Amino acid sequence: MPKDYLTEFLPDLAEFREKTIQFHKGVLSVAEYKKFSGGFGSYAQRGGQKHMLRLRMAGGRLTKERLKFMIDSCEKYEIKRLKITTCQSIQLHDLEPEQLCGLMEEAWKAGMISRGGGGDFPRNVMASPLSGLQQGEYFDVMPYAIAAGEYLMGFIKAVKFPRKLKVCFSSLPENETHATFRDLGFAARPDGTFDVYAAGGLGIKPSLGICVAKKISPDDILYYIKAMVETFVTYGNYESRAKSRTRFMVETLGEDGFRKAYQEKLDRIFALCSEKTDRASHCSENLELAGYQMTREYQEAVRPLTKQGVPTNSSLPSDKRIIPQKQEGLYAVFYQPTGGMLTPKKAAELYHLITPMEAVEIRLTPQEGLYVVNCNAKEAQVILAATADGAQTLFETSVACIGASTCQVGIGDSQALLNACIERVRKENFADGILPKIHISGCPSSCGTHQIGSIGLRGGIRQTPKGPKSAFAIFTGGCPIQGREVLADMGKMILAEDIPEFLVKLGKMVEKEGMVYEEWIKKYPEKLGEVILRYSELS
Repeated sequence: MPKDYLTEFLPDLAEFREKTIQFHKGVLSVAEYKKFSGGFGSYAQRGGQKHMLRLRMAGGRLTKERLKFMIDSCEKYEIKRLKITTCQSIQLHDLEPEQLCGLMEEAWKAGMISRGGGGDFPRNVMASPLSGLQQGEYFDVMPYAIAAGEYLMGFIKAVKFPRKLKVCFSSLPENETHATFRDLGFAARPDGTFDVYAAGGLGIKPSLGICVAKKISPDDILYYIKAMVETFVTYGNYESRAKSRTRFMVETLGEDGFRKAYQEKLDRIFALCSEKTDRASHCSENLELAGYQMTREYQEAVRPLTKQGVPTNSSLPSDKRIIPQKQEGLYAVFYQPTGGMLTPKKAAELYHLITPMEAVEIRLTPQEGLYVVNCNAKEAQVILAATADGAQTLFETSVACIGASTCQVGIGDSQALLNACIERVRKENFADGILPKIHISGCPSSCGTHQIGSIGLRGGIRQTPKGPKSAFAIFTGGCPIQGREVLADMGKMILAEDIPEFLVKLGKMVEKEGMVYEEWIKKYPEKLGEVILRYSELS
């Protein structure tokens, strides 16, 4: 039977309340409180007066029930800021301490347990956002992401990890979830199996993952997850937090050594669970998904979509934000609020629109946007019109973490920079594609995934003749596509105040050649270096 995590975790809330009170009384330091609160999916914001709560939802599935809970909570607690993250979760910001504790309990009872949303725990499990719906996908990975998320919750109180563990699934080589360079990634194959990658990740000393298995049965994913957990616990670095992520095991063991260590754990787990007639004495868990009883959400994910598309009297608009699904007559509508900042007002509007629409739900993307899925043609037009305030160009879909104005460890104000850049670039009226999507992180942690963008920016401080100023290091040439993965290296720093003009200059250079950026950079890579040099030099 599915494990009752709510009953298991609810008693922990008493300690969370007490620690939060101690923090606001000054008994606990910022660092001490962060170490504890992260395990509950919450962090104090910069200044230490207000809090953020991160709700985990495997695969980024924001159902009508979950959306209603959030908009009701926003009204009840007067929440003004919602942030879609690059890990397909949602953060609720600016909570007072008494609001935080009450909201956390209510969220858990509503099926969104935040436990492990931060700290040294298994994080929200990711999946390709249009999984099960996308034309050309290898197969639907969403049920496996949900099963993995459910299973990983069981380690939160049972195992002490060296650091966080990020697990994800991808259904296509577009690799939106970065399955080939996460702590553990399952990349779908055309033959209905997975290739498994391990010990990758972004941030300090980023690394591509190592393929540790090929053509595994989807029913066996929990064996591979448990093997990764045991490998990490055995060989992970508990002494130095700077070297405690899974990718540093490869640095210590070498690629061959890591593969061997992982395979030994895997073989042991398979051996222990192989005795079907006496499973209890050999393996305390049923790790096979075939016939495995999971939550209602898992059952919904494996149930075929039965909604039928219906004809419309008017032709469906030709709009790149409307994506035909593989289910005939059904569509997904893409919406990207600037920087992933979804207003409670917009969330409420979307909820009231989709409530009467059969089978419609929201899928969060790993790039801070969302899809409203399973719409028929008429519904798609309604959603398209309602989301016209979102990104209109590739550049406006740019990614930015919450930034230093909110995050305690942030250095650069990512959100302010992105807003300034969009405001300036719009004045030039560039054609779509003249500028690429950019990825902005406020610090080396890469929450804005700056290391995989065509252009990435990472916050820092630069000394100038007028004193220290906010600046961003520029990263170029990153690519997440499976088989073409490139992690960008850090280049020169540009003052934050100069970046909007840098982008305008770049856009004009691309426009002059009559190309889009991706064509231009292949033909004139040296020109990008020249314009970076120009704007990185201090007068």
